[in-house]
Amino acid sequence: MELGIIRSVGPTLKRNRMIILLSILFWQQSLSAQTRQTDASWKAGVSRTILTPEYPMWLAGYAARTGPSEGKIHDLWAKALALEDAQGVRAVLITLDLLGLPKPLSDQIRNQLKDDLSLERSQIILNSSHTHSGPVLDEALTDIYPVDDHDIGQIKRYSSEFTEKIVHLVKDAFNNLEPVSIFAGNGVSRIQVNRRNNVEAKLITLNELSGPNDFAVPVLKVARSNGSILAIAFGYACHPTVLDTTLWSGDYPGFTQIELESSHPGAMALFFQGAGADQNPMPRRTIPLARQYGRTLAAAVDRVLEEEMIQLTPTLSTIYQEVDLGINAPPDKEELEAYIEQITPGYQKRWAERMLRRVENGDRFAKSYPFPLQVWKLGNQPIFTLGGELVVGYAIQLKKSLATTSL
Repeated sequence: MELGIIRSVGPTLKRNRMIILLSILFWQQSLSAQTRQTDASWKAGVSRTILTPEYPMWLAGYAARTGPSEGKIHDLWAKALALEDAQGVRAVLITLDLLGLPKPLSDQIRNQLKDDLSLERSQIILNSSHTHSGPVLDEALTDIYPVDDHDIGQIKRYSSEFTEKIVHLVKDAFNNLEPVSIFAGNGVSRIQVNRRNNVEAKLITLNELSGPNDFAVPVLKVARSNGSILAIAFGYACHPTVLDTTLWSGDYPGFTQIELESSHPGAMALFFQGAGADQNPMPRRTIPLARQYGRTLAAAVDRVLEEEMIQLTPTLSTIYQEVDLGINAPPDKEELEAYIEQITPGYQKRWAERMLRRVENGDRFAKSYPFPLQVWKLGNQPIFTLGGELVVGYAIQLKKSLATTSL
């Protein structure tokens, strides 16, 4: 997807949103009919690998940065939770300390896992934490950063090694399968602030904050047969944008995982990002604040783990579909030339100049975007995965429509 090409507004955006919601509702009905009864147990396995680049690279997320990485606060991770139900149906949750995953790279990973492990797209969830302190990936909004040829080479090098690293990670997780029980629960944390309806600079003077918000902290506990915890998968809907340094970090979700793994030795913590495109942690911009938010969220997860959770029947159903969403026509040559003349130097001008070169080369632009929708059902617990950077209204609408505290 090219930066700036999707410019749908008004009725088009509303229509696309309805298509997404209706598709999910249809899938939920289909999955409900697939639930099976069994007395056997789940199996699960975990694995992790470091994603921290071994050489300087540009950090993704902020156009205002002026140089590449200069070190780390803590490591970036890719983690995998492999699942197998009583009938041998398999799936894997992959969590990534990255801003996002461009579709070409996502497709490479899914295709390789299909070839090597016979996993269909519906059986693979790829979730990026959206940290703004991870590396820039190839074909992922690179116009935002003033990169030179050397920088581009580093980005391509890192991206080319990425698929093999994730495939190996998933294989390890499935090789580690063992009998487990899986439990679900929901907590609450209020570190998110609606960034559209509250002015950050005036935050300390406000007595009331405006929503909407989704304060839910969904949690999955995967317990070994001896009762110890193998994995803790938890989510929250909020930008990891506390930090804007040139140091690698998972931001507040990274600190949350460190805290949980410290308090639960032998357990692996996996964070999945929710519909938090319009939610920020506020105030921001210091490492102690990121650590504080991490501990606060970890406390919310711990409270769920300490209370009674719902045990999930070992039945697994998965569905994946890409819905073609219409997008507006791209700007033509005259529009781009006029835009380049009036815009000041920066990422918007770099984008426009690259688009102009593509137009002059006769490149064709997509007329629609294949928006990915995915639903898992673990026992009676649905898990919804939608592509892109979603605002909180999607989660709120889904929960209202389905009368569920969905993950």
